[in-house]
Amino acid sequence: MPKINILSINLRNQIAAGEVVERPASVVKELIENSIDAGSYRIHIEIVRAGKKLIKVSDNGEGMDREDAILAVERYATSKIREERDLSTISTMGFRGEALSSIAAVSKMRMVTALKDARPSTDAMALGQFHSMVGTCIEMIGGEIIAVKDCPSIGTSLEVRELFFNTPARRKFLKSDTTENNHIIDVVTREALSHYAIAFILQVDNDEILNLPDAKTLKERLVQIYGLEFVQELIETRAESHHMVIWAFLGKPTNVRNNRSNQYLYINRRPVRDQTITHAVYKAYEEFIPREKHPVYFIFLEVDPAKIDVNIHPTKREVRFEDARSVFNFVYQAVTSTVGNRLSGIHNKDRTIIGGSEGKRLGEPESENLISTVPDRFAEGSLQQISETMSTYMEGIPFSYLGDTFVAISANNGLTLIDYHAAHERINYERFLNRANLSSNKLLFPQQVTLPINEYKLILENTELIDEFGMEVEDFGQGTLIIRSIPDILKTADLRIIMSDMAASLANRDLGNDRGSRITAPDNKELNVKLDTAEEIVPIAADPLIATRKIIAAKLACHASIRGKEIPDSARLASLIRDLDSTDYPDYCPHGRPTRIFISVDDLRKMFKK
Repeated sequence: MPKINILSINLRNQIAAGEVVERPASVVKELIENSIDAGSYRIHIEIVRAGKKLIKVSDNGEGMDREDAILAVERYATSKIREERDLSTISTMGFRGEALSSIAAVSKMRMVTALKDARPSTDAMALGQFHSMVGTCIEMIGGEIIAVKDCPSIGTSLEVRELFFNTPARRKFLKSDTTENNHIIDVVTREALSHYAIAFILQVDNDEILNLPDAKTLKERLVQIYGLEFVQELIETRAESHHMVIWAFLGKPTNVRNNRSNQYLYINRRPVRDQTITHAVYKAYEEFIPREKHPVYFIFLEVDPAKIDVNIHPTKREVRFEDARSVFNFVYQAVTSTVGNRLSGIHNKDRTIIGGSEGKRLGEPESENLISTVPDRFAEGSLQQISETMSTYMEGIPFSYLGDTFVAISANNGLTLIDYHAAHERINYERFLNRANLSSNKLLFPQQVTLPINEYKLILENTELIDEFGMEVEDFGQGTLIIRSIPDILKTADLRIIMSDMAASLANRDLGNDRGSRITAPDNKELNVKLDTAEEIVPIAADPLIATRKIIAAKLACHASIRGKEIPDSARLASLIRDLDSTDYPDYCPHGRPTRIFISVDDLRKMFKK
């Protein structure tokens, strides 16, 4: 008996569905893109139970007759391409003919569609529905057609029920309803951004989440989603090359994020991920923003379809360029010229001295190899030596400023290097986490903050948790929050960025500990740590709520801490060191980076080969 079998059609379709349908948001994306290709100017999306119970996408596009409707649910059936050479000039969102058959294979699907020029059915006319056309209704279960009948319709409506009902292993790997809804909102937002002339309505469990009327410009659509205040912090630019046009909205260097949540890239209106373009953007920003921060950008790149391959990823999330180098150079030059030329005065490499006394400024080392000779040894006992020094200098402590956020302090038996931003983060992190020495006051003038709808909902769902950190937040409707009180140490921070960062933390509560890693503490004990979406390190807690509190506390601590452009004076540095000494883990910031490194005289002798 042969060991090799030919798989059944049903099993083949389920395997194919595994490539196309990763989660409910994948279904929404495919159905929306079909509606866009059909020439729709209004798309309505209805979600029940995070798409596990129902996904319904209705449009007013050109529709299909009965013959095409039956063919459309077959695998590899498409109206987008006919021959091989069509693959090199694809201008539609879809083209493979896999979406409907793959979705139908793992759900109970119902499609109702009618051609625009079809005549009203007899039943529709009898009911007075003169605008309802003769349409086709197809019902399927697990990929099998169980019924085909006439029905009145305008455009096309797809209902996908009980997703993954016949593949329970796939269903159990779905995340919480909140997480899956956030993925759906993100998909709709991304599609709506690049197709601003189309109206989008999104309902989740009978609650209208998005209602975006058709917009005349991309900027208008950005305002609809993010609010005017957010868009005013973006720089609009446009540039052309031989085969490319870029249209971008770029965040100012003063408007950066701790994560990549507000980064959107489109190629020929298709939302994609591309390392070439991402690297070009970051390279262009590197002179203007701190290394650990992330720029905000919305980039729309139009490329000659013959110069790219969009057929390299099952869900069409990636493309391949014929000449990646020219794309990199084009994007890099466009972003650099925009950010650099218009904002050259904003980025000032001279640091501001906070207080009255400036530490001595040392030159940069000529060779980066010197860094590798510093012993990997954290400051054990160095604070005691610094405290002894401070007892001599009651008004402060002498130090040398090294650049960035680093200072050097000469102690009795060596040299201590301190990252004062990291040290301040540790202090503020424990203040937020323990709610110690943390005063919160009502704002005389409450501030309005407008967020993307998924971030807005996450904040509203967690107002009690946010209140624990001294922030009183209320709903103002339509994606806008009212901030009525904040902790004193956040009074100069950007509240919109803080809310966005907190939402990003809340969105990742159910990632689990699969991204855990380990670091070694000064006492040689291992600390279990976890990376969040901003690639920051925080302790993992068995209780997800405790873990979430720690992640939020770490983000707030970063916003409340001394920035790289500020240099503390000697008195403030002395106070900072005293406060650091009183924390539970003074040797590490909440992200796992060292706050200080001690180099003893013996270490120096070894480095100088003595």
